[in-house]
Amino acid sequence: MDTEGTQLEQINELLAAIEDVNKMSFVIHGHTCVLIYIESIINMQTLHQRIADVLIKEAAASESSEDNIVSMLNKGMLIPMPSTVAKSAEDAVDHLVRGEVLLYLSESDKIFMFNLVKYKKRAVSESKNELVVIGPQEAFIEDINSNLSLLRHKIKHPDLKTIRYEAGKYTKTVIYIVYIEGLCEPEIVRDLDQEMRNMDLDGVLGISYTAEQTKKGNRTPFPQFQYTERPDSVAASLLEGRVGILQDGTPSALLVPVTFFSLMQSSEDYYQSFMSASWIRMVRLLFAVISMLLPSLYVAITTFQPEMIPTDLLLTFAAARENIPFSALTEALIMELTFEGLREAGTRIPKPVGQTISIIGAIVIGQAAVQAGIVSTPMVIVVSITGIASYIIPHYELGLALRLLRFPLLILGGTTGLIGVFIGTFVVFGHLVNLKSFGTPYMQPVAPLILKDWKDVFVRVPSPIMKSRSSAYTSRNPRRQNSK
Repeated sequence: MDTEGTQLEQINELLAAIEDVNKMSFVIHGHTCVLIYIESIINMQTLHQRIADVLIKEAAASESSEDNIVSMLNKGMLIPMPSTVAKSAEDAVDHLVRGEVLLYLSESDKIFMFNLVKYKKRAVSESKNELVVIGPQEAFIEDINSNLSLLRHKIKHPDLKTIRYEAGKYTKTVIYIVYIEGLCEPEIVRDLDQEMRNMDLDGVLGISYTAEQTKKGNRTPFPQFQYTERPDSVAASLLEGRVGILQDGTPSALLVPVTFFSLMQSSEDYYQSFMSASWIRMVRLLFAVISMLLPSLYVAITTFQPEMIPTDLLLTFAAARENIPFSALTEALIMELTFEGLREAGTRIPKPVGQTISIIGAIVIGQAAVQAGIVSTPMVIVVSITGIASYIIPHYELGLALRLLRFPLLILGGTTGLIGVFIGTFVVFGHLVNLKSFGTPYMQPVAPLILKDWKDVFVRVPSPIMKSRSSAYTSRNPRRQNSK
């Protein structure tokens, strides 16, 4: 038939620019069969054992009609593997580059497709960025099917739902929205579904692409999504009524909605005693404030309000700054920018020498700067404490936002004193109070004030007392456990 010949010509035309396409041709009962595949992304052993060898045996068998072959393929009797039929030549080529094998039959209007995809993937390993001492050690990998299996291993219930999408004109990246039906707010799922369907990009290579396309508040430095590479964190969040986003090729998941306090929590808070977890949370919140405000407070007080410092301590500061040629503000900016550069260098250079860079930057350069009279010893201490404080924040993007806000607050403190620091702090807090993540107030349950949700904010009360879920995430099924 001319139609079928034209269809094969269309496939060959579409494949002309692909160098690594392979073909096998067979003559079965007077008709030509062509296997088309890309060797680098399929399981060649399965191809030979379950498809090619079967076609060779059928070609050597007694006479039969092609209608019987097509019928046997439709019923799965000839090749005992699941198959689908291509709608068009373009559809067939699209599946080919995903790792499927095409079987074209002459004098037929059908192209059968067999999924034999075999990409190289690493084994499931322990989490590197969200370390815990007690609790599960496994982390997501770049293969989305493996990530879904890790999640389903945690939540074995039919109400765990998934919605599949493909994003990127060229990458065809697979994205899943995962949620527990009956726990999450349907409006969030509908909102995310609309955002996913409206994405129009050439390529989606990382989950941050997805986050930026669906981000509601592009004018805020604070994260609207929670990144995590731990399946147990995603499972716990889904049980709270939140929604997760998984993407192929990315060893991280996104969680929505988020609040400031959810970003300050770690999965290990729930694997240790409530007293230890509560103490660590309070320390974490204290150092989050220190991370943003300590340099600006130091510069503001030493420059404009030195009377607030005890006399002995003030004399120590004055002696340390006696030969420093820069103002306190300039000194702080030099040290903060140097620390940011060292932090970035430690992130980008190979791991074996990363620790060496940190030691050289913190000890050698700092000590040499003090001895050379470029910076004072108190400033080195303040910047060091601030740097340590920023590492205590569990969520990297929240820590990055606080580091970013540190600089305008530092400039305000160095030019207007404590009044400028207080005004800047109030502006930041006002921004947080008015910020929302998919309809959830960012500072809930502090603003708006919901006292019943405080049992899992600043401290963590014992598990038997936390009988209800946080109202920040769900109102569908607030009961977490039955009363005893």
